[in-house]
Amino acid sequence: ENAFEAGQQQDSFDRLYVPRVGYTTGDLDIHDMAVDSNGRLVFVNTLFGCLATLSETHSFKPLWQPTFISKLAAEDRCHLNGLAMRDGQPAYVTAVSQSDVADGWREYRNDGGIVIDVNRNEIVCSGLSMPHSPRWHNGKLWLLNSGTGDFGCVNPDTGYFEPICFCPGYMRGLSFQGDFALIGLSRPRHNKTFSGLALEDNLKSRTAEPRCGIQ
Repeated sequence: ENAFEAGQQQDSFDRLYVPRVGYTTGDLDIHDMAVDSNGRLVFVNTLFGCLATLSETHSFKPLWQPTFISKLAAEDRCHLNGLAMRDGQPAYVTAVSQSDVADGWREYRNDGGIVIDVNRNEIVCSGLSMPHSPRWHNGKLWLLNSGTGDFGCVNPDTGYFEPICFCPGYMRGLSFQGDFALIGLSRPRHNKTFSGLALEDNLKSRTAEPRCGIQ
C-alpha cells in the first residue's frame, strides 16, 4: 500500500509502497502469474502441474489441472508453464508434454509441446517445442515456441501454429505494448534441458550467437 498521504513527497518521490501482507509457499516452481477479474492471483504451479491460487492454510489452492494429470504431486510431470488470460479469466495454458510421470516432459522437448483450452480442458495445438508465455492479444493467441526460437500465433480452431519471426535466443516472457511484442531472451544453459533442440540448428543456419536481452 502507498504509505504517503495525498500531496506528500520525500526526496522527490510521491509514492512509498510498503508490503503489508505476505504469503509463504513451499517449492512450487511457479512460472506465469496473473490477476483475474476478481483481483485473485492465479499462477502456474509448474511442479504440481496445475493452476493455483494462494491459500491461508496450505502451500497453494489448486484451481485446475489437465485431464491427463492423474495426481497432484511435486514431480513436474508435464512442465506446465504458461498462462494466457482472456476477459479476466484463465483461458489457455502451455505445457512441454502430456506426460504423467515424474519429469516425463524431458523426453518430449522437441515436439511434445501443447496448448490447452482451460475452459474446455482440451488440447487445441500440439507438436510444439517447449512452448512458453501464451498471451491473448487483439483477438489472437500468441506464444513463444522456445525450442525452435519462433515467435508466432496459434489458431485454436485449426490447431495450427504460424511462426511470425525467429528470435536469436531461448525465449521466455512475452508482453504486448500497442502493436509491439516484447520478448525476453536468454542464452541456453549448457545442460540436457537445452541441448539437442532445433534452436541450436536454427542459430547455426543464421550464423548467429544466442543473445540475452529483450527483442
